[in-house]
Amino acid sequence: MIGIIGILVSILLPVLSGARKKAQTVQCAANLRTIGQAWVLYSNANRRVSVPARLPTAGAAGGVYYTEAGAQYRPRWYELLGDVIGQPATRLPRTNQDDSWVVENPVFLCAAVPDWNNSRNFPYGYNFQFLGNARPRQNGSGWVNWPVIASRVKGSQTVMALDSMGTAAAVPKSQRMGYYSDGSHDPNGMCNKGWALDPPRLTATSDHADGERPTYRSGPDPRHGRDKLNVVFCDGHVELMTPQDLGYVVMPDGSMPPVWPAHNRLFSGTGEDDDPPPVR
Repeated sequence: MIGIIGILVSILLPVLSGARKKAQTVQCAANLRTIGQAWVLYSNANRRVSVPARLPTAGAAGGVYYTEAGAQYRPRWYELLGDVIGQPATRLPRTNQDDSWVVENPVFLCAAVPDWNNSRNFPYGYNFQFLGNARPRQNGSGWVNWPVIASRVKGSQTVMALDSMGTAAAVPKSQRMGYYSDGSHDPNGMCNKGWALDPPRLTATSDHADGERPTYRSGPDPRHGRDKLNVVFCDGHVELMTPQDLGYVVMPDGSMPPVWPAHNRLFSGTGEDDDPPPVR
């Protein structure tokens, strides 16, 4: 009898594990669908302007803006979208630069990695270079790429956000470190600066998610089995895709260099392989 039970358990465990992973993938897709719908609502409420990856320091005194949850230092894209749908990412916003706070609202967390809840090392990356980069240009002549008019973006062909591993995408799997829930700035750490997603192909003049370390690039995290990840497009639909489907080059060691034949056709907003906007 014990032997029969053991055999049944050995058969059922993989099935249950597979069902659990599938449920996590479905929940993650539902979250991203909600986030994608919020992106559309935000642009409708803000004169068709796409949400920026983060509001600029120079846009308000001390970089402090007012959100539904209260005064907040430079809200990131997911916080701004949370405002639109009445789903604040946190109940205790910070009025100063603080990378340690955690996202409390499960709408903005991936069910496959629920403990990846740091506000900086965030599990979903935004296509900021093409949809809204409010960092100042190096020559001081405005922002790198903001405002972006959402109605000019080919929504069904343009990535809005996806499962991100941050700058760990720049290094081989063997060099990637664990996840830092305290907001540590380890470029090899999983999801380091994960909230900002670099497109597949970069140039010598383009920005990088982690401006402190331009030799690193951020990228997608195929965390949902068979090297796939959830991707939400600007029209709100969600697809399960591989990094290669999106235009990324994945080396045998797992790193994702931003070089040919990587292409930006699903990121540019035009359907073409456009360069990211230059920083100067």
